[in-house]
Amino acid sequence: MDDTRVTVWNEFRHEREDEASEECYPDGIHAVLAEAFEERGFAVETMTLDEPEHGLTEEVLDETDVLTWWGHTAHDEVEDEVVERVQQRVLDGMGLIVLHSGHFSKIFKRLMGTSCDLKWREVGERERLWVVESGHPIADGIEEQVVVPNAEMYGERFDVPAPDELVFVSWFEGGEVFRSGCCYRRGSGRIFYFRPGHETYPIYRQPEIQRILGNAVEWAAAGSGARPEFGRVPEPPEER
Repeated sequence: MDDTRVTVWNEFRHEREDEASEECYPDGIHAVLAEAFEERGFAVETMTLDEPEHGLTEEVLDETDVLTWWGHTAHDEVEDEVVERVQQRVLDGMGLIVLHSGHFSKIFKRLMGTSCDLKWREVGERERLWVVESGHPIADGIEEQVVVPNAEMYGERFDVPAPDELVFVSWFEGGEVFRSGCCYRRGSGRIFYFRPGHETYPIYRQPEIQRILGNAVEWAAAGSGARPEFGRVPEPPEER
C-alpha cells in the first residue's frame, strides 16, 4: 500500500444537474478518479464544492500530499479564503493536479498569475495526445500517443507561463494543437495541468488516462519533502 495521501476535489454540479453528465459519471467524476487512485494503492479521500469550506479544511489539507482539482461552472463560488489556504499548502509542498476545465479555477489562475484563457470547440472530435518528453515520470508506461475518441477541443494560445516541463501536446481533427501536460513548481510544491477530460465523455475511464494521472500523483507527491529556510541568518564569523 502506497502511503501517498490524495484528496480528489470535484465541483460535482454537472453530474447532478445534466442528464448526459449523470449518465457518464453517475456517482461523480471524483468517484471514478478515486477508484483509479485506490487501485494504484494511494490513500484517497473525496471532497466537493457544496461541503462546508468546500471540504478543504486546514485539517484535510494538512493530511493531503496531492490534491486533484476538477471545476467548470462554479469557479466563482469557491471562497477566496479556501483558495488562499490551498495556495499556501502548495507553496509549502503539497502537489496539485489541475484537470481540464480547471484551467479557469481561482487556484490555478492564482498560481499561474495569468488569465489561463484558451480557444475551445465542443463537437466530440478525436484527440491525439502525443508524448513529447518520453523520459518524464508522468509518461512512464505510456505509448508515443494516446487516442481519445471524443473530446472537447482546447487550442492555443493557452495563456499560461511557459511550463517548466512539457510532457504532452494534443492534436485535434480540426488541426489545432494544445500544450496538454504542463509541469510547474511553485514554492516547494509541484503542479501538473492535464487537459484531457470532460463531464460527458468517458475520458477518465480510459486506462491510459488513469495511468497518466496515477503517474502525476507520484510525481507531484515527490515535492512534499524538504523545505527551504528563510529569514535572517547570523552574522558570519570573523575571518582568521
